[in-house]
Amino acid sequence: MSTQSKTSCETIFSHELPCTPLDPETIAQREGKIKVAMIGLCGCWGCTLSFLDMDSRILGLLDKVTITRSSVTDVKRITERCTIGFVEGGVANDENIETLEHFRENCDILISVGACAVWGGVPAMRNQVSLTECLDEAYISSPTRVAGSADVIPHVDVPKITNKVYPAHEVVKMDYFIPGCPPDGDAIFKVLDDLANGRDVDLPTSINRYD
Repeated sequence: MSTQSKTSCETIFSHELPCTPLDPETIAQREGKIKVAMIGLCGCWGCTLSFLDMDSRILGLLDKVTITRSSVTDVKRITERCTIGFVEGGVANDENIETLEHFRENCDILISVGACAVWGGVPAMRNQVSLTECLDEAYISSPTRVAGSADVIPHVDVPKITNKVYPAHEVVKMDYFIPGCPPDGDAIFKVLDDLANGRDVDLPTSINRYD
């Protein structure tokens, strides 16, 4: 999310915020490892839970892989170039576009994870109506609206909503796709394990899903 500086009104994106420098020992441990970054855009974060479903198996990869940022922390800044970037969620506002482009610029391999990133998923259901109708239903005609409140649709201090929800590959080039809502942890682990060990990605149908 972008924020407005009270003194200069300069727009600052969250991935541009300063981050705490790593200590020398941690930096030394990460040298030579494959750097991995993860991000969640517009979605339910179910794919993040699938990452966690890799459980202890991820420990076997830690001698080859280091995760520089994850959706759990929601720190969008990539401080150094990464080999692999995992993207969850569709593209529904200007901040999503900016963040996705930032990942494409800083990741050698970019992977769409889950239905929202692959084709838009549940958020793309709003593509069936106009943006005007969508905002009216959410803020003006909503059955959960507070009685007597003013007819106001937020337009400041929030990212500008796109006219439709886009899958990630319609905004930037994506290299691999892991379908599912959400995909199983087995599928995510298989892709990460293949790439970490220099193998061609081979995702068998036995652990793949499209629901």
